Amino acid sequence: MIRQLKSTGAVATAAALLLLPTIAYPGQTVIAERTDRAEDGTTHPASERPQIRVEKRTPAYWRVTFDNPPFNIFGPETIPQMERVVAEIESDPQLRVVVFDSAVPGFFLTHYNFTSPLSESTGLPAGRTGLHPLPDMLVRISKSPVVSIALIRGRATGVGSELALASDMRFASREKAILSQWEVGAGFVPGGGPMARLPRIMGRGRALEVLLGSDDVNGDLAERYGYVNRSFDDDKLDAFVDALATRISGFDRQAIADTKRLVDFASLPSDPEIGAGWDAFISSVQRPVAQRNIGRLMEMGLQTDPDIETRLGHYTQTLAQE
Repeated sequence: MIRQLKSTGAVATAAALLLLPTIAYPGQTVIAERTDRAEDGTTHPASERPQIRVEKRTPAYWRVTFDNPPFNIFGPETIPQMERVVAEIESDPQLRVVVFDSAVPGFFLTHYNFTSPLSESTGLPAGRTGLHPLPDMLVRISKSPVVSIALIRGRATGVGSELALASDMRFASREKAILSQWEVGAGFVPGGGPMARLPRIMGRGRALEVLLGSDDVNGDLAERYGYVNRSFDDDKLDAFVDALATRISGFDRQAIADTKRLVDFASLPSDPEIGAGWDAFISSVQRPVAQRNIGRLMEMGLQTDPDIETRLGHYTQTLAQE
């Protein structure tokens, strides 16, 4: 039986899905301008609240910024917005480099939204790879001829970690970045592919430490383990990433795409590996222990209390002590 949180619909959502973020500047496409009210004062439904914006710094170099305060939570309402971004990345013939970053202090991109109706997620059609839209988009980002870079400042938890792992390169703030795959600590199997990706970049033992320990990994440790390419003092992170992205964006697009494709052969997991993780996730979230744990976290203040969101590793550990 599904344990009740506040309503049957809320419980089904919280237990069934845990996944895998204004002002337009010159040259910026607002795929998600942050506003909840139209000019006539009416409130937009949650599915229409913009959460992502794209700044086209040059035709060859874009910034994709998550802007869904207060915690950059990723939910079913984010998926169509992210799909439009990924499709545009894939189809633009001039684009060479995209950098993913955040406009929300303290949060790069975090876990799935547990309060949306389950049907909003399960009713989404499969993506181009045949996978659920979230792992589908992550696979497509990895295989795109465009170079993807995650600039991690703040928490990259669950979906945020999985997006970072799907990106070609990851650079983190030494002081402010936190990465985690926290799902096992709450009784879930991660669904966005970290079991397939982490062993390839840091080895089996360290991957299991991250996945089964379900604890927060700071910028320094992430660099030592290979979770990120490098960590930088926070005041140096932006300049480095911008310089690298600008440098790559000036190179020949076909040479970039061919080189990336050949590296992919040796490094990327297959689509069935990613799909198997998603299937295991869907099965795991239906178990009573997972439903009980996520219900307990929601009661503590998950998605509402900043202390829960910023110290999720600590609060997940308390579940094991009960």
